[in-house]
Amino acid sequence: MPIDYRINTAISADQFIDLLNRTSLGERRPLDDRACIEGMLANANLTLTAWDGDRLVGVARSVTDFHFCCYLSDLAVDLAYQRQGIGVQLQLLTQAQLGPRCKLILLAAPAAKDYYGHIGYDYNERCWVLERERRPGVQG
Repeated sequence: MPIDYRINTAISADQFIDLLNRTSLGERRPLDDRACIEGMLANANLTLTAWDGDRLVGVARSVTDFHFCCYLSDLAVDLAYQRQGIGVQLQLLTQAQLGPRCKLILLAAPAAKDYYGHIGYDYNERCWVLERERRPGVQG
């Protein structure tokens, strides 16, 4: 059965958690915090999904202005379905929803750090992260 790709089809927290548990991304997401997962899904403004029948096998979840930048916050493909081009197709379909100047931006998971360069992304060392418990202007 071919993979079916869908744009902005709602997925449940249970479906998302189940998929993330079948990927290396799950260990870096708050799978035990249902309210957070539900908020992640509800507030993404571009979500592409990949389906094998009724089984969710991939997701590209983004926050974007559609014109200048698109933060691809989750790109996850079921480990059993990797190396079939599903992740690349999810990214291509994400790009197809964006304006001509809009660039994809992401933070690579440690297990995927070498993946993005070989599919065309440029490495950028200028990313900074401020953890929630820290305040701007306060060191330590």
